Amino acid sequence: MSVHCLTFEVEEHFQVSHFDSPMRRRHWHSFESRVTANVDRLLDLLDGHCTRATFFVLGWVAERRPDLIKTIASYGHEIASHGYNHELVTAQTPDLFREDIKRAKSLLEDLTGRAVRGYRAPGFTITSETPWAPAILAEEGYTYDSSIIPVRNDYRGMSGSWPWCHLRDTPAGYIWEVPPTTARLAGMRWPIGGGSWFRLLPFTVIETLLREIDRQGQSLVMCFHVWEFDRQQPRMEGPVLSQLLHYLNLHKTEPRLVSLLQQFTFGPIQDYIDVSRMAPADQSTRFSTTPAPTIATDLV
Repeated sequence: MSVHCLTFEVEEHFQVSHFDSPMRRRHWHSFESRVTANVDRLLDLLDGHCTRATFFVLGWVAERRPDLIKTIASYGHEIASHGYNHELVTAQTPDLFREDIKRAKSLLEDLTGRAVRGYRAPGFTITSETPWAPAILAEEGYTYDSSIIPVRNDYRGMSGSWPWCHLRDTPAGYIWEVPPTTARLAGMRWPIGGGSWFRLLPFTVIETLLREIDRQGQSLVMCFHVWEFDRQQPRMEGPVLSQLLHYLNLHKTEPRLVSLLQQFTFGPIQDYIDVSRMAPADQSTRFSTTPAPTIATDLV
């Protein structure tokens, strides 16, 4: 049986990249905070299914809700970094990126007393435009990254990148890359491991794809935002497509996740790396990835 990873990004509903603007950022402090209630609901849900997960926490939230982060850790979940300011990596210089991830890591480690090993970029924006980012993560003490999605759309993704967990060699040493789950459907690769497409595609199709990936011996990496479990969140103004991707079928997120929790065994990313014995004992040793299996899920 494969070991699968369940992850959540801890951010406020008003911080999503699709609605971002300098004006909205200036008013973050005045918007209704719903992150605590959303996380509390998820903690109860996961506890009821005896499941632990990785929570990628935004530093901005952790600084204002320190008790919430301590509560997540007290349930046995892994605390990882979502950066501090929720700035797209593609909008930052290497120096600004380093400052952002360093600030978030230090804050989270001070709150929990535990090492923060993982990072996920806002909007999955470690792309071909930001090739310097993995090395900086390694230099700042991160063990793994879960930011590169092998699908190019909008401002995110890196089409053609390796779709399975692999060890990346950077000028600063090795770092694990743990891509969110994708699968081929109708001749294209789709990000089915969470987010908009998890809510928009028929669930029978998603289940079929996920089961086939599991059958082939690959691990699922499921990714959700905590606001995706909040059907009552205030609606923000913005482009029609942004509103569609953000709000459509929010009522389906929780029951679909519950169905997955009943079908698969999930854990935090740090356990997946350890259980699979993939962490290199000696960083001077080179590790090669195994060939990606042929996933027979192209349903043309």
